[in-house]
Amino acid sequence: MFVDRARVPAEPSGDAASWLTEVPALAAVVGGRPIEFTAPLTFFVGENGSGKSTLVEAIGERFGLDPRGGRAAIVGGNRDLPKSALGEIMSLDLTWSGQSMLRAPREDRQGFFFRAETVVEMNRRFAGVRGYWDGDVERQSHGEGFMSILDSMLTEPGIYIFDEPESAFSFTSTLQFLVTLTELVEIGSQVICATHSPILTAAPGAQIIEMSEDGPVDADWEELDLVRHWRRFLDDPRSYLRHL
Repeated sequence: MFVDRARVPAEPSGDAASWLTEVPALAAVVGGRPIEFTAPLTFFVGENGSGKSTLVEAIGERFGLDPRGGRAAIVGGNRDLPKSALGEIMSLDLTWSGQSMLRAPREDRQGFFFRAETVVEMNRRFAGVRGYWDGDVERQSHGEGFMSILDSMLTEPGIYIFDEPESAFSFTSTLQFLVTLTELVEIGSQVICATHSPILTAAPGAQIIEMSEDGPVDADWEELDLVRHWRRFLDDPRSYLRHL
């Protein structure tokens, strides 16, 4: 693993993180509750607006990944972009491997930040660039484009951060991506992923952190709200639809 813990060392003052305290799970983090990573594959789950994407973005920023999606940031370019409100105040406790990676030359730093909402922009910046992927994925279907990028970028042990990567995938593609994540872990990677998928979060041995009203809390797959809701809906769709 590369990151042991994500935390805000001291409660910030002023307006730097004022809106963060309006999100219960993030308020707990800003208030000093650390995120402890206990497995090389960690999922953050929660409702829209619960703060999971904000959290993984901040972790990616602090590890030096391109906050818009991409690999290690570069001085004078994406590395100098303003950080997010949480990224500005967050600190990461790194393992020896994490410290070694950050000290290494940029071309030797293996990692990638994939965020579903910026894939089109990322493709326009990186398609055909050395170290990224060949061809224009906009010529493919949405799901095929996602998979082409991921197949090209997830090849070496490193730190990989994802924000809702399943959004373009079919059921079968999601299962395929689950296999990809477990293979990344097997070769020595650390994976941190924000998701709504009950399929991805079923990965064996994964740590699941739910963004709750009480803050980020470790949870079992069977007890996740998203798992319970999907089960109930698939068992009896009408029990949900009649209330809409």
